[in-house]
Amino acid sequence: MSVRNFVPTVWSAKLFQELDKAHVLVPLCNRDYEGEITAYGDQVKINAVGDITINDYSPNVTSITPQQLADAQTVLEIDKAKYFAFYIDDVDNAQTKPKLMGEAMRKAAYGLADASDRIIAAFHSDAGVTWASTEANTGGALNVLGMVARRMDEANVPTAGRWLVIPPWFHAHLVLGSILETEGSIDANVKYNEGFVGKAFGFNIFMSNNLSTGPVAVAMSHRAMAGTSRAISFAEQIVKMEAYRPENAFSDAVKGLHVYGAKVIDPNALVQVTISSSS
Repeated sequence: MSVRNFVPTVWSAKLFQELDKAHVLVPLCNRDYEGEITAYGDQVKINAVGDITINDYSPNVTSITPQQLADAQTVLEIDKAKYFAFYIDDVDNAQTKPKLMGEAMRKAAYGLADASDRIIAAFHSDAGVTWASTEANTGGALNVLGMVARRMDEANVPTAGRWLVIPPWFHAHLVLGSILETEGSIDANVKYNEGFVGKAFGFNIFMSNNLSTGPVAVAMSHRAMAGTSRAISFAEQIVKMEAYRPENAFSDAVKGLHVYGAKVIDPNALVQVTISSSS
């Protein structure tokens, strides 16, 4: 049987590599706990330290009493599981043709990544900060960025590592308004990986269709989402990659299992933005 020579570790690594390329929203999350999961149903316990009290000090007067740290534990459930399965005439033959298997893994990774990105996109409703714009056309696009940044400033969100995910039509307004920064190394003719389209107002800006609230109509209304990596934790793993012989066909097949979980850890570092435009 040709499936005996299948190398699951190699192709699991290939799929995981392609997943990283296909993700748009997932890389914006905290992924520190990824190595701790091995199967669907796992739990990752995330410990957070509470605020530190700052007190006045007077030399030779103040008696210092150390504060006992209060910790809060959040459980990240690995409660999502997706699989893919496709058949090919001969696994051995496919492995000798990297373009064939590589393209198959790329397509599988894109589908898996899109499903997990949709999970992250749905977290806009868990944001601790919200703002609605009534008009976000070319003339008002910069105002939208400024107001989102202001909301984050007022919520004491660090300026380092801020990101903003927008729908395609809003990206068009940023381009038409010459708002995106090039910083010398960013060329508008270059195809960006992972949805990155440029920088503006202190944000790394990404484009995604997964924040849409519905079909684009004459008056467009969509979500945008801003935050930092401390807002959401995400963990994923390819836990199974197998080649097998389907009983109902004269062919070989490959299947893979992708498990993951995500949770909003710091709602105040996440901003939900409703943007609309008449053109």
